[in-house]
Order: sequence, then C-alpha cells, then structure tokens
Amino acid sequence: MDEKAVLEQVFGQSSSDSEGEDEEVQFDWEEIPGVKGLWVSRNFLSPHKQSTLFSEVQSENWFTKPSNNQAMRFGDLPTWAIQLSHSICDSVLAASDDDQLLPLPLDLLLRQPLFDQMIVNQYQPGEGICAHVDLLRFEDGIAIVSLESSCVMHFTSVDNELVSVPVLLNPGSLVVMSGEARYRWKHEINRRPGFQTWEGRELDQMRRTSVTLRKLCE
Repeated sequence: MDEKAVLEQVFGQSSSDSEGEDEEVQFDWEEIPGVKGLWVSRNFLSPHKQSTLFSEVQSENWFTKPSNNQAMRFGDLPTWAIQLSHSICDSVLAASDDDQLLPLPLDLLLRQPLFDQMIVNQYQPGEGICAHVDLLRFEDGIAIVSLESSCVMHFTSVDNELVSVPVLLNPGSLVVMSGEARYRWKHEINRRPGFQTWEGRELDQMRRTSVTLRKLCE
C-alpha cells in the first residue's frame, strides 16, 4: 500500500478532494535547496481562508494590549487550530499525488494527535525572532503558518554559521521543518531595517501574525 493510501485509511479522504465549488484547492510544495527537511507551501491558505483564520485568532482576545504579543496553548487546542492541523495533513497528503517526497515523513503524519501545542505571535514592524533551534521537549515536525505580512526567515546551519539560507514567507504560506531542518538548523526573522530584503527589494514592514504548531514529547 502506498503512502497516500495509508494516510487516507487513517485520516479519510483529503478535504482537498471534496472542497466547495467556490474555491479550488491546489497545494504546491517547494523543497528548499540546501536544507534537508525544509518545505514551503506558498498557497496553503487562500485569501478567504487567511481572513477566516485571522478572525478566529482575533476572537480569542489574546492581543488586547500592546504588551500582549504571544499566546501559548498546550493539549487543549481551539477547534480552529485542530482544523488547521487537519488542513496541514491534507496538504502534505496532496503532495504525494505528484510522487514527490512527503514534506513531512509518514511516521509523523500517523501520530495522534499530529500537534498538541500551539504558539500564536503578533509581531509589529521591526519585531522578529532570534536565531534558535526549537526545544527538545518538542518532537520532530514543526509547522508555521504566516498571516498579514510577508517576511524573510533565515536558516543557519548549527555546524557552520556562515551557511545561511533565506526563505520568503508570504501571507497564507505554510513552512514545515523535520529532520535536519528541525534539529541541525537555526531559524530567525530579523525585521530591522535593511534585513528584510528579497530579490533586491526591501519588504514592506507591517504587522505579522504567525501560528506555530508542535507536538510535545511524551
């Protein structure tokens, strides 16, 4: 039995196969050269779904004060976050239609639940994240969904800090990290002036919201 059949047996038919007539879903995945285990789907969420997800985040009232820019949840995730997790699984499953390597390994996709920890961040212009490897208290396989503003995330090898790979994260994109990308590469977002450039152009700095999903180690 191939990987797609195994996943459909566990999770059922991908929702991308039965999406409403008003919105066609087509997941395109890009494997980032030089960083094994790093994949990006730039059209993971349509503009409508971006708006819906952002409204769900705002309805939680986590960011009512300027000093509140991060919310964490462990185990008991909101319904919309669980649905987002299912959509991530669907999009990875859809990649197997083209006989590509799966953006996330099969053993990770088969775990239950796929994710049980979430961080939602809202970054104002100029705010980013320092270079880091996620804590080992989390299992392999990390997913990050970007909303509102584009940004460049830089990946730096822990073995050679001179090796750095930039990745553009546009609104509605999904990036997943597993294996070497998760454990052997640091990732950061430096949004200070002069650091957010792509193809020779400075990106507009607007508020950025991100949703990160992970799985706690037992």
